Amino acid sequence: MIKFNQNITVSSDKVKTGNTAGKAVEDCIVRLLQTKKEVRIIFAAAPSQNSMLNYLTNSKLIDWRKIVAFHMDEYIGLKENAPELFSTYLENHLFSKVTVKQKNTINVHNGIAEELERYEKLLSEEKIDIVCLGIGENGHIAFNDPPVADFNDPKVIKVVELDDACRTQQVNDACFDTFDDVPEKAITLTIPTLMNANHLFCVVLGTKKSEAVKNTLSGVISTACPASILTTHPDCRFYFDEKAFSKNKEITKSL
Repeated sequence: MIKFNQNITVSSDKVKTGNTAGKAVEDCIVRLLQTKKEVRIIFAAAPSQNSMLNYLTNSKLIDWRKIVAFHMDEYIGLKENAPELFSTYLENHLFSKVTVKQKNTINVHNGIAEELERYEKLLSEEKIDIVCLGIGENGHIAFNDPPVADFNDPKVIKVVELDDACRTQQVNDACFDTFDDVPEKAITLTIPTLMNANHLFCVVLGTKKSEAVKNTLSGVISTACPASILTTHPDCRFYFDEKAFSKNKEITKSL
């Protein structure tokens, strides 16, 4: 059984999935800007977000000058401006294409303790409106892997050690050539930080994510699958391609 009354859309391929999610995010931003002077958005950096970000950056309806943008997590130990950095990904897929009101990225080269304090202050200035995220092969959200996930985490942002499944995924996603190339540590926004946002848009692609999707939607709510907590959010919308959703075929809401 799928938990609760989930807002789930399944599309035939990854491009359609991303475009559908992008349209939903666009609609949400436009609606919010009817009554707000700015919209605060946290963006994930991963191949699953490619088509959605492409849709958003080509939008003719979004006033990016009113968007305050954050990114969700970052590796520790890579060289400054390394292509594998999530800040580099967002620069290439988002910030180089639109002009936002404020760009906030995690800079691990500033000193970790100082950066945690700086970024927490930025995040805490106002409530986050939107989070665009995915689900990892091990069920993680951001870099909250099962061993470090905490649904009641007192921290806004923290340093974590990445588990082997998470590091393997980075190779599967062609972000790194080998397992040993993947950093062992990262900075991540915590689960409460993500869950406290008003609107969540979760895009998940590919067969390797199908078990995590099944555990998220049909399993118990547990840090064994951190993404399972998303099903308790009042407005989390899920966007899957058919491969990611293949182990939940009893649900037939598709495009």
